[in-house]
Amino acid sequence: MDTPPVQHDPDLTAKARIRHAALDLFGRQGEDRVSLRAVATAAGCTVGLVQHHFGSKDGLRAAVEEQVVTHFVTALRAGPGDVDARDARVHTMFSQRPEVTGYLRRALLDRPGESSALLTRLVDLCRSELRTLHESGSASRSRSEEAQITQMFVRQLGVVFL
Repeated sequence: MDTPPVQHDPDLTAKARIRHAALDLFGRQGEDRVSLRAVATAAGCTVGLVQHHFGSKDGLRAAVEEQVVTHFVTALRAGPGDVDARDARVHTMFSQRPEVTGYLRRALLDRPGESSALLTRLVDLCRSELRTLHESGSASRSRSEEAQITQMFVRQLGVVFL
């Protein structure tokens, strides 16, 4: 079944349109089922332009994962620093960006061995945010860092899997 082309903002650069189209298609269909040609069609460009900007499907996936991490960072740092507010902003980001939710589901569940770089980056982001929470006095220092990171990760990503 063919999927409709991804709606994109005409003000975005071609590179951004390609990345957005890939994020959406990879999340809905799985990276293995999406060709560079399908991404190009959805982005309204040629396969040659996709290859020019990203080199290969691996390069495109890396750019998509960078965008996913950027969405997390933006959500986490867009307001007050307490734990509940940060979690709420991440959940809002997921509801406003279903393509991120779809991508994470596919990446972390469908290709667990291949998604280790993304998972590592998200855990490192949680570690960084936990340290910021410690500095502000918003997080306990009595529990282990690993336990707190795991809890933060589950609170924020639980909505993706449930």
